Amino acid sequence: MGDATQNLAKSLGAGIGGLLNATFGNAAELIIALTMLRQGSQMYPLIKASLTGSMIGNALFVLGASFVAGGFLHRRQRFNRTAAGMGATLLALAAVGLIIPAIFYHVARSGKVAGLEPHAVEFLSEEIAVVLAITYLVSLVFTLVTHRDLFGAETTSSNGGARSSQWPQIMKLLVATAVTAWVSHVLVGAIEHARDALGLNELFLGAVVIAVIGNAAEHTTAVVMAVKNEMDATLQITIGSAIQIALFVAPTLVIASLLMGQSPPLDLHFSLMETIVIAVTVVILAIVGQDGESNWLEGVVMLAVYGIIALAFFNLG
Repeated sequence: MGDATQNLAKSLGAGIGGLLNATFGNAAELIIALTMLRQGSQMYPLIKASLTGSMIGNALFVLGASFVAGGFLHRRQRFNRTAAGMGATLLALAAVGLIIPAIFYHVARSGKVAGLEPHAVEFLSEEIAVVLAITYLVSLVFTLVTHRDLFGAETTSSNGGARSSQWPQIMKLLVATAVTAWVSHVLVGAIEHARDALGLNELFLGAVVIAVIGNAAEHTTAVVMAVKNEMDATLQITIGSAIQIALFVAPTLVIASLLMGQSPPLDLHFSLMETIVIAVTVVILAIVGQDGESNWLEGVVMLAVYGIIALAFFNLG
C-alpha cells in the first residue's frame, strides 16, 4: 500500500498522493472499527480509543518519527506552512466536535437543565457527525480544487503514458485493501484474548496497539518521504490522515451504527482523558508548524509527548 501511494504521489503531486495514502491507510482503521462495531455496544470504548490513537498517533508519533528520520540526514527541512496551518485548524474543529459532546453529557447528567437526559448526547453526536463530514468534503474542495496551488496538489505528469502507468498502482492499492479487510477480521477476533492474556486496559489497547497496527501504511510511507526530504508529502500523509480520522471516519462510524440498528448508537462522547489528549495534540501541532521548518529535535519532543500519553493510557488500567 505504501509503495503504491509513493509511486502515485510522483505523478499526481503531494496533495493527491497524500490523500490517497491517508485514505487507503485509514481503510484498515475503518474496517477494523466496523468489524468491532458489528459486535455491539460493548466495543464502543475500544472503537473510540482506536480513533483517538489514530489521531494522536499520526500527528505526534508518525510525524515525530518522520522529523527525526529526515532531520538526521538533512540539517533543516522546510514544508508548506499553509498546509500545516490548515491541518491544525481542521484538527481544532475535530477537538471542538469531541469537547462539546463531553460537556453536553456532563451538563445533562448534572440535572441542572430540566428535561435534559444524558442519552440526548446521541442525537447531538449524529448532528455533529454530519457537520464534521460536510466540513471534510469542503476542505477537500479547498485543497484539491480551488487552492490546490497552495498545497502542492497539482498533477506533475499529465501525459497519457503516465496516466496508464497509474493503473497498476491503483490495482495494487485495491488488492492491499482487500487483504487488509481479511486481516482486520483476524485482528478483531484476537483482541479480547490479547487483552486478557496481556492484562491491557481498553484505552491502551485501542489507542496505542490497534492504532499503530491500523496505521502501519502511513507510518512507513511518511518516514520514507521525510528521508527523501519530501516534507510536504509527509505532512499531507500524517496530518491528512489524522484529519480524515476525525472528520470522516468517526462520523462514518456514528452513521454506520444507526444503519446497523445498534442500540444505543455510537456517539462522539469521548472520555475526559481522550478529549484532553486530542486538544493537547492540536496545540503542539500548531506550535511545530508555525515556522514551516522542522529538525530532528522537534521530532524527539513530539515522540516524547506521545510516549507520555501512552504511559498515561497504560497506567489507567
